[in-house]
Amino acid sequence: MLIVSTKHVDVAAENIPTQQLLNVAGERVPDSELDHYVAKLTESDLADFLRDMVVLRRMDTEATALQRQGQLGLWAPLLGQEAAQIGSVRATRDTDFIFPSYREHGVAWARGVKAEDLLSVWRGAQASGWDPHEVNIACQQIVIGSQALHAAGYGMGIKFDGGDETAIAYFGDGATSQGDVNEAMVFAASYQAPVLFFCQNNQWAISEPVALQSRTQIADRAHGFGLKTWRVDGNDILAVYAATQAALAHCRNGLGPTFIEAVTYRMGSHTTADDPKRYRKDSELEKWRAKDPIDRLVKYLHVIGADVQSYEQRAQNAADELAAQLRAAITAMPDPTVEQMFDNVYAEAHEPSRRARDEYMNYLAGFEGDGR
Repeated sequence: MLIVSTKHVDVAAENIPTQQLLNVAGERVPDSELDHYVAKLTESDLADFLRDMVVLRRMDTEATALQRQGQLGLWAPLLGQEAAQIGSVRATRDTDFIFPSYREHGVAWARGVKAEDLLSVWRGAQASGWDPHEVNIACQQIVIGSQALHAAGYGMGIKFDGGDETAIAYFGDGATSQGDVNEAMVFAASYQAPVLFFCQNNQWAISEPVALQSRTQIADRAHGFGLKTWRVDGNDILAVYAATQAALAHCRNGLGPTFIEAVTYRMGSHTTADDPKRYRKDSELEKWRAKDPIDRLVKYLHVIGADVQSYEQRAQNAADELAAQLRAAITAMPDPTVEQMFDNVYAEAHEPSRRARDEYMNYLAGFEGDGR
């Protein structure tokens, strides 16, 4: 007779420290490891960080409104995760290849993807909004965690070719429970491939809290695969930028794959089809609102005596301009024709795809003239 114990067992964690360079008051916190990577950042660089986060938040707000108005089929908000995305992508080189999930809108935009091309997929106007090789970022992956394997394979190719680029896979805390992500870390570690696994731990895997799926810190999981690991305050753009620089340097030096757990929070819904009020408390939301990444950087700019008003105005102007252009482009975007559903499925002529298109067009033709 098999007896299964239901008693809770506490598992000792490695307790990888959560590194921080800016506290919630906007005060600089020294860190002997990360300080080096932000030492050369100028006030102008910080102002650019602010602009990027403000523009990204406005794009997210505009996209949510467009979905509510019937212009998009769905949208995955990123409110609260601006520092994790902008801080990390600004630390990469243009030659590094990025494999995002469905929420890395800021990463794609910062890499040069036009906002309207990004939203065209969520409108259903295109199957993929951009050519990945033009901006070295793959199209957004909807299947949870699959992009980690793509990144591992790409990183192995870099290793075999002797390049100094890196592959970066972005995913959320929920994806760390998927087999694909764990398999990707096994392959990357086995081949010592230059891959950075970047986890945005936003505390919720749809409606399930992170504590339900991981009895230890997520960073501990990666550490167990033999990856060099950092755990940072994901709402601190300086810490995210510095840790990403450190992780990429580790990869470029041939020391193997790396992992970053950026501890942040999804302030909005999982997608616009979700109601987060059904599974989380307002008090939790208020706690994280006090850690807002944009507010924190603004406070730091005040601390260093910067002309904050001019920087905020510049950021607001850029945000307004993007929002206006985005709305105009989306509302005027034509719907695709039925035939286009079969286009660009294969790189070359593909007879089964051609037959499928012809059969479907003949099927539709059968309804012509019957009043439907």
